[in-house]
Amino acid sequence: MMHAISYWKIVLEIVILWYVVYMVFLFVKGTRAWQLMKGLVVIGVIFFITQQLGLDAINWVLTRLVPISILSLVIIFQPEIRRGLTQLGQFGKHQASVELIEEIAGAAANLSRRKTGALMVVEREVGLKSYIESGTPVDAKVTNYLLTSVFMPQSPLHDGAVIIERGRLIAAGCVLPLTEDEKASPKAYGMRHRAAIGISEETDAVCIVVSEETGAVSVAHAGKLTHGLDEEALIKTLKNLFYSSPKKNASFMFFKNRKKK
Repeated sequence: MMHAISYWKIVLEIVILWYVVYMVFLFVKGTRAWQLMKGLVVIGVIFFITQQLGLDAINWVLTRLVPISILSLVIIFQPEIRRGLTQLGQFGKHQASVELIEEIAGAAANLSRRKTGALMVVEREVGLKSYIESGTPVDAKVTNYLLTSVFMPQSPLHDGAVIIERGRLIAAGCVLPLTEDEKASPKAYGMRHRAAIGISEETDAVCIVVSEETGAVSVAHAGKLTHGLDEEALIKTLKNLFYSSPKKNASFMFFKNRKKK
């Protein structure tokens, strides 16, 4: 009986460790942390080889560098760590009404035709209070015409971003953090796109951007930018984001991919 219990404990530990490692892999893949992970693997291999060869001096240096490296990683990857921790509590669906999505998409299409720059942030689970406080309170129902009028050049609130919370436009003229990831924000993108990516790195919000130069519509989510969307494609993209779980079950994804192979 005791052997059976020990066996199941080992199996359970293996399953849990596999799940954690796989989820970390999914989280860092495609981000700037991915290159770092590969670098750490190389350092680990070097450390193992030096141990086997008895190179004590190199082992001593590597051992002393570990605490400093951990502290440096926490500082450098603070946004990714914060975003990852906030996602631990996200289990349900993050829904926005179809009407809200269509109003936002309609406004983005209107602004795109006029080549009027815009930045619209839709709050999900992570609160945006600090960013809301940086703007001007509005608290009005979100409509196509309201969003369009806010970003008109003659509007005193056209600079900055609008923040939408629970279907209402809470504030306008808000200041957002800029991304520091040069790969995610090429030089071709302006301040609006960098701000959109920045807020999506810091929180789980969805950000819609309209380029003032080209009129192109983009969506930023989880630190990534999807650009060149027309009204229909924007509606589809927003529905996919708001009507699907933010994290699919890793095991189902794994077996699904194996079946395709």
